[in-house]
Amino acid sequence: MLKIYNSLTRKKEIFKPMETGKVKLYVCGVTVYDYCHLGHARTYTAFDVVIRYLQWRGYDVTYVRNITDIDDKIIKRANENDEDFNVLVKRFTQAMHEDFSALGMTLPDHEPTATEFIPQMINMIETLLTNNHAYVASNGDVYFSVRDFKNYGCLAHRNIDQLESGARVEINDVKHDPLDFVLWKLAKPNEPHWESPWGAGRPGWHIECSAMSTSFLGNTFDIHGGGKDLIFPHHENELAQAEASTQQKFVNVWMHAGYLQIAKEKMSKSLGNFFTIRDSLEHHAPEVLRYFLMTSHYRSPLQYDDAAIHQSRSSLERFYTALRDLPNANSLADSKYEEKFVKAMDDDFNTPIAFSILFDLAHEIQRLRESDLDLAAMHGALLKKLGKVLGILQDDPHSFLMNEKKSSNVDVNKVDALIVARNQARASKQWAEADRIRAELTAMKIILEDNMAGTTWKYE
Repeated sequence: MLKIYNSLTRKKEIFKPMETGKVKLYVCGVTVYDYCHLGHARTYTAFDVVIRYLQWRGYDVTYVRNITDIDDKIIKRANENDEDFNVLVKRFTQAMHEDFSALGMTLPDHEPTATEFIPQMINMIETLLTNNHAYVASNGDVYFSVRDFKNYGCLAHRNIDQLESGARVEINDVKHDPLDFVLWKLAKPNEPHWESPWGAGRPGWHIECSAMSTSFLGNTFDIHGGGKDLIFPHHENELAQAEASTQQKFVNVWMHAGYLQIAKEKMSKSLGNFFTIRDSLEHHAPEVLRYFLMTSHYRSPLQYDDAAIHQSRSSLERFYTALRDLPNANSLADSKYEEKFVKAMDDDFNTPIAFSILFDLAHEIQRLRESDLDLAAMHGALLKKLGKVLGILQDDPHSFLMNEKKSSNVDVNKVDALIVARNQARASKQWAEADRIRAELTAMKIILEDNMAGTTWKYE
């Protein structure tokens, strides 16, 4: 049985979708004012694995991921560039799609933008005002009244007084309470704006996700996801305004991905310690980056450094070396590896344990090469099948390994020529010459592997 850790209850729970065989899932998307960084990739790769696995297990998944295409950061960047905010948004939305596609991410079924759903946001705000969960402040902005929602703080697991003690209080603040958050803000001169019952303005950030998720998935749905940094205040505010508006439970399972870290600090644009996805792709193969992003459990922090990337590359080389030169298989191997894989993934999508099972399978393939190539091929087919669930191991083994060899600045033609010469020496029983060539290759940090299919090599 699939168990998922629910941030709301802080425990793993047996997953029971609202409708048998169907899953409704919403993930908070990107604010498109700049290129996406690897921290974004960490979060969305985690949920890509969730979606792939649910689909593989036979669920009909409706996946919604929004795009925030209007907010203070977008307006500020557009003004700095002296360009229309729509042009800026279009450019970085396209860049996001290119980056996510390169990392093999599944496209959402629906990808709404905030500006497309302003009427739905206005309707929700009007309901909140009618229900006395919101108010129009003295400056004309509309705010959510936090103290009028009794469960506020349930997702962050802190009571309202604890939260308020750390809230930012601004001079001449028009809010009734420091924790109250804006639902609609009146436009400043020369800002993008939309008409509303409260005047020309634009929505606050939090209201967009409540309006869009319920529009596509209903007032209550199965899973809501995002990075851990969204638990408070964004997801806390989403939950409050949605439930205050609909008078129904908003989400059954809340999932949050851990931070990608550099030197044990969260990778973020505000800290300036980030690498964009596209910059990283100039130095590393997409599959290497994707593998790296899955090497720790999705809820745990993931440390970014050269050693971790190198280890990910070596791991993939090990898998592709096992798959190389196998004949076509008529069927899959026995299911014990698949059963273990399912057990790992059913335990809150535990990719590190799943990887360890794939390594066991790769080791078995290499062992079988020496005795039963057809059985090795059946295990290889299973390795590719399980790898596909995680979005890896679908490349041609020779192509992947050759590209990695080229990236290591090895003279591939020279290595291949030396291997041919060594094999000729061995065939002629010129053992000293064969050993000399192997020593030359070892000095070049080339590791040889002799098996039934011939001699293969990889860079150390």
